Amino acid sequence: MILKKINAVLGLLSSFALVVHMLYNCFSYITFYYNPTLKLATAMPLVVLMCAHAICGMCSVFLLGDGTRLDIYPQKNRRTIIQRISAALIFPLLIVHLKTFEALKSCAESGIWIGFAMLLVLQLLFYVVITVHTSISLSKACITLGLLVDEKKVRLADRIVWCMMTAMLLITTFAVIKGQLSMFLHI
Repeated sequence: MILKKINAVLGLLSSFALVVHMLYNCFSYITFYYNPTLKLATAMPLVVLMCAHAICGMCSVFLLGDGTRLDIYPQKNRRTIIQRISAALIFPLLIVHLKTFEALKSCAESGIWIGFAMLLVLQLLFYVVITVHTSISLSKACITLGLLVDEKKVRLADRIVWCMMTAMLLITTFAVIKGQLSMFLHI
């Protein structure tokens, strides 16, 4: 149970770091102000927390048997299945995310517009996957830590988190895609 609680804390800290990183990137793309130090200051804690969270999550699944028999109650486990699939998708999409700016620049300079469009779609998919994973996981982390015990409060927390994360997704997507289109369509 200690591993699950540590993972829950890391998940909550990752969620906070994610929102900070998203807010900085929104600000950066909307104002066209880029500060590499601030970018690193918002990205590195997120990466460290996410990696620690991922390692604890995998250990939980493989060492504690949390990954068994999701097929027995498919309706009840639907959120868990989505949570795990989204977690599995984060890291391959993160690799693309880390190289997106350079790849967009290269595609724009070379006139490879299909590649440019595919990168924008992959970027959007990354944002959606990370938003879905965070939205599903937040109340589960609070339940694990004993912060949420009442089913009505869990549902209310889920609704609030989904609304907040959806708003963050839409704002971030708009700011980043608009900013990147503005920068690269003029090359």
